[in-house]
Amino acid sequence: MQARIAFAVVAIPAALGIVWFGGWVLVALLTAAGILGTRELFNFARQRGVHPSPGLGLAAAALAAPLTWLALSRPDVLVAIAEWWPYVLAVWILAVLTWATMRRSPDAHPLGAVAVTLIGPLYAAALPAFLLVLRHSSFGLRSWAGTALVFFPLVVTWVGDSAAMSGGRAFGGPKMAPTISPGKTRSGGIAGLIGAMVAGALLVPLALRPAGVDLGIATAAGIGLLLGVVGQVGDLAESLLKREAGVKDSSNLIPGHGGVLDRFDSLIFVLPVAALLFRLLGVV
Repeated sequence: MQARIAFAVVAIPAALGIVWFGGWVLVALLTAAGILGTRELFNFARQRGVHPSPGLGLAAAALAAPLTWLALSRPDVLVAIAEWWPYVLAVWILAVLTWATMRRSPDAHPLGAVAVTLIGPLYAAALPAFLLVLRHSSFGLRSWAGTALVFFPLVVTWVGDSAAMSGGRAFGGPKMAPTISPGKTRSGGIAGLIGAMVAGALLVPLALRPAGVDLGIATAAGIGLLLGVVGQVGDLAESLLKREAGVKDSSNLIPGHGGVLDRFDSLIFVLPVAALLFRLLGVV
């Protein structure tokens, strides 16, 4: 716990400053996180004897955030991506299949190697890149409004996680998913949803409206509730992958928190859903 608190004291203000500044500084942070997360997922696979391509997978992970930023900030790049992405995706898939044909024998799990090489960067890098959509779809550099939109799903998720942990310890009861994550209870899950909903409502007067983002309290509470559900699914999804790999943490990179995937498992699911909801509501 001391390591968690010490890390949070440094990390939260730094993250706030980077998100506020935005642009390539934020892209660099997301790129590093995407590469590290993809590497952790590849390590899961290696624990089961499946060896994906680090070159092809990590290269794809490194491109996710920069391409998202360029599409948001350069209309000409957006047009080019809209025209060419199906062909680029096809070439990448063919490259992975060709690599597996040349480098993996039938008894070396080629199907698993191909699947993990493809899904790794999509899961660990492309989905988190939706943070840039929240930050920059409607707001430029050094924007508190864009910062507030990013921190809405972050804070809702963090509050929901904390409420779920406290509620589970206080009330106990039946397990939510005993074969995936034995420590999680249904009472904790309900407490987490309540916490996420309350956090969403409170963030309207505390953060969104002061930053110039017009969103109703009831709407924000509903978004918080939905993101709470999605975040718990994301948490369980990463737990499922770790359980198959037989590991407790995705890595020991972050003191007191484990690895990148351990810290951002819920947010990997929450960020794209939050971006979609805010887009449907016309906020971004």
